[in-house]
Amino acid sequence: MNIIASIMLWASVMSPATSIYDFSFTSIDGKEVKMSDFRGKNILIVNTASKCGFTKQYKDLQALHERYGNNLVILGFPSDNFGGQELDSNAEIQDFCERNYGVTFLLSEKINVKGENINPLFKFLTTEENPDFTGDINWNFEKFLINKEGKLAHRYRSRTNPMDKAIVSNL
Repeated sequence: MNIIASIMLWASVMSPATSIYDFSFTSIDGKEVKMSDFRGKNILIVNTASKCGFTKQYKDLQALHERYGNNLVILGFPSDNFGGQELDSNAEIQDFCERNYGVTFLLSEKINVKGENINPLFKFLTTEENPDFTGDINWNFEKFLINKEGKLAHRYRSRTNPMDKAIVSNL
């Protein structure tokens, strides 16, 4: 490797992410997914859990996916950070979501959305300037709406249903 290539590699590792498109994640079935693949579409990012009072929102997330799928990417990020409400394995989570809610939108592997081991994407989302609010996620099923330009447009707490006018009117 020449000196220029070494410097460019070092810079890419040392530079903090400045855009949602700088991130990637591992899907629930083990494949790498680059956020840049969703450039030009709205993206709704949701931290999820299988045994939560808000779990029924999977049904409405799936309905949103079916209705707006050409212009909206829904990404579910299972997490066990709140009350131990997520199943143990990725396979169990995937089976639960498909069997109970017919989920066909993209799910990530189980991650941390807060704390010392917070996933870098969620660290970015919770600290990025936002017209609604910043800071730690309070519970399962918080939602982050990224606009077609890749900017964090809105953040919604758990009680906001995915089919709520507050979300749908921004798609």
